[in-house]
Amino acid sequence: MDVFYYVVFTALCVPVAALAWIQGVGNLVEDTPASRAFRNNYLLVYCLQMLGDWLQGPYVYALYEKYGYSPAQIGQLFIAGFGSSLIVGTFVGALADKMGRKTAGIAYAVIYSLSCVTKHSPRFEVLLAGRVLGGIATSLLYSAFESWLVAEHFKHGFSEQALGQTFSWAVFLGNGLMAVFAGFFGDFLVERLQLGRVAPFDAAIVFMVIGAAVMVSTWGENYGDKGSRNIGEQFTRAWDAIVSDPAIALLGGMQSLFEASMYSFVFLWTLAMSPNKEGIKHGLIFVNFMTACMAGSFLAGVLMKRSKPEKFMKGVYFVAAAAMTVPMILAINPVKDPSLKGQPITLHGKIQLLAFCVFEVCVGIFWPSMMSMRAAYVPEELRATIINIFRIPLNAFVCIVLGNVEAVPLWCMFALCVAFLGVSFACQMRLDALHPNGYRRASSDENDTSAEGKGNAITEL
Repeated sequence: MDVFYYVVFTALCVPVAALAWIQGVGNLVEDTPASRAFRNNYLLVYCLQMLGDWLQGPYVYALYEKYGYSPAQIGQLFIAGFGSSLIVGTFVGALADKMGRKTAGIAYAVIYSLSCVTKHSPRFEVLLAGRVLGGIATSLLYSAFESWLVAEHFKHGFSEQALGQTFSWAVFLGNGLMAVFAGFFGDFLVERLQLGRVAPFDAAIVFMVIGAAVMVSTWGENYGDKGSRNIGEQFTRAWDAIVSDPAIALLGGMQSLFEASMYSFVFLWTLAMSPNKEGIKHGLIFVNFMTACMAGSFLAGVLMKRSKPEKFMKGVYFVAAAAMTVPMILAINPVKDPSLKGQPITLHGKIQLLAFCVFEVCVGIFWPSMMSMRAAYVPEELRATIINIFRIPLNAFVCIVLGNVEAVPLWCMFALCVAFLGVSFACQMRLDALHPNGYRRASSDENDTSAEGKGNAITEL
């Protein structure tokens, strides 16, 4: 029965819509015509690009499965994506700082569109190339847009609290609402119109190209450290910033470990909820996950009005670890019954769906909170480079998990996720201890290297 999926969706959606408007969406700290126009322009572009990304999510594994590839082969394809992000994507971040964040955003749309085109071929080598392109594009998506926003936001003189709310809106709309819409729209294309599992990838191209056109016509360009002569020097300065400031290193640890758990979960949840190949509804489950993430982004906006991320993120990591403990325990002694193949979701599947929704709420809180902390601690002129350096251990962790998906018991995979989240909790405790009185952005006299203004240093309040 599909009723359970809709019950969970309603339970998540109703309070999100009501509370988001009453306490979050309708209560902006800075809502001048200039700030509103700037925010709406960025959100339009970000939502279009995220929609292009989310449309692909529910159907990547399913498309590879349709082409006849085994879980091990599919794991290899996923490894290619994370591996390219690990190797090539790291340099892409430095190039974004050097060549311009707007240019990098446009490159994202072009590269990811080419990745979508490869999905029309069932040949393994073509799909592999597509995953490599997708890995590069993902590195741009999670560094270039944020870096462009932070530079332009402070260039226009908008407040730091307004930046936090823009991040919250971006996650609420781009990572939440667009993902929910992508789930329903993808299901409409595949199931209702019977256009096949490749149709969402074609739709993704359309939305990303529209977003790129808006960037070309409305965005200004900004840069990172133009004083660095080459990419090697850019990396050297970024690495020096990380090792010289424990706060930046701790942020990198939290980002890498939490996202490693998140991306591992993306691959593992299907195996956990359907150990006997039960007929679970992937599209509806995805919608529930993204609605929960949207709820988390709203909660992040509320929490950041009342406290600093250094304070409340400790609880978020603890709850996320507790949520991942549920599938870990259930996977220790899973129910193996061939007669359940094709049957509706089981009780264990329902329990895990609820636990995974709790984890997704934590994901929704994590994104804007981490973005706000990075905006305060990470030097503006090296932002995209440092963010992508943080992604090196993330992609390495995920490659290890995917490379051993058939060799290591499922409960061990989830136990690893719990351990990652536990270490994130410890890192957050340490960061809070380093800056117990908060922080503020201050101009740096020695880092006037941004094309749009001065770099920023951390100052205790």
